Amino acid sequence: MNRRDFLTTSLTVGATVATGSIPLQTAVANNGLPNKRFRLDYAPHFNMFKNLSGKDPLDQLKFMADEGFMTLEDNGMKKKEPDLQNKIAKQMERLDMQMGVFVATADFGNPTFTSGKKKFREQVLTDMRDAVELAKRVNAKYCTVVPGKFDHRLPMGYQTANTIDTLKYCAEICEPSGLVMVLEPLNHWANHPELFLHKIPQAYMICRAVNSPSCKILFDIYHQQITEGNLIPNIDRAWSEIAYFQIGDNPGRKEPGTGEINYMNIFRHLHHKGYTGILGMEHGNSKPGAAGEQAVIDAYVKHDKF
Repeated sequence: MNRRDFLTTSLTVGATVATGSIPLQTAVANNGLPNKRFRLDYAPHFNMFKNLSGKDPLDQLKFMADEGFMTLEDNGMKKKEPDLQNKIAKQMERLDMQMGVFVATADFGNPTFTSGKKKFREQVLTDMRDAVELAKRVNAKYCTVVPGKFDHRLPMGYQTANTIDTLKYCAEICEPSGLVMVLEPLNHWANHPELFLHKIPQAYMICRAVNSPSCKILFDIYHQQITEGNLIPNIDRAWSEIAYFQIGDNPGRKEPGTGEINYMNIFRHLHHKGYTGILGMEHGNSKPGAAGEQAVIDAYVKHDKF
């Protein structure tokens, strides 16, 4: 289905709903967003479709919505100027789009959570206060937290306890606004060998210990295929603590269908479990230019037909 046909179909459905000819849920996504092309809520990031949409971020949002993507994921939102953040938020509101994760705090060089040092904890808490304000500005519900490096001077148990304590302080900051921190385990083998949080069972245990609705798991399927595999059983075991997913095939970290992960089965499994949350498209394009961007769209259309 091309964009013109999609928009025509959406308008026709909207008109039919308005006249009461079909049930409202037929034309509305599981998460309440209209013009749903996909069964699951896949969230692209800025510049993923820049050749097809142009470089202006507001035009890129319009293109995403026209193609049926109703959520934006932007790890770097925190680094944008407030004026641009406001413009992005207003454009998403006009398009009935929602905001996915942005990175609230992530230090890849220091033991910010594990050491228990006051200077690191104070910086983390400052980051989280800033994240709460940003979330209000861009209408975000989720923010990514990466708990820094190992502290090789401390046994693992002490590092874990320090991390839990810091996250409890962070949760106290997030809970009044409803902002949810999602902890992202990152793989050691291909990308991040020194980071503390790298496995789903580890993240599950930490979230259970923090015991807050504002502290959950970001299950990045790319990272977890590298770290431990066994994807669907781990999803099931950690289900109560998972609030968000991210996508990327392996090897290569490109769109579904370019590697070894059976994304059609995973998407089917999530759908059958009743998942109506966001799946961030945190990957590159396997091919350059406009053709590569169209290939990404086509990959999601294909794998969404589970």
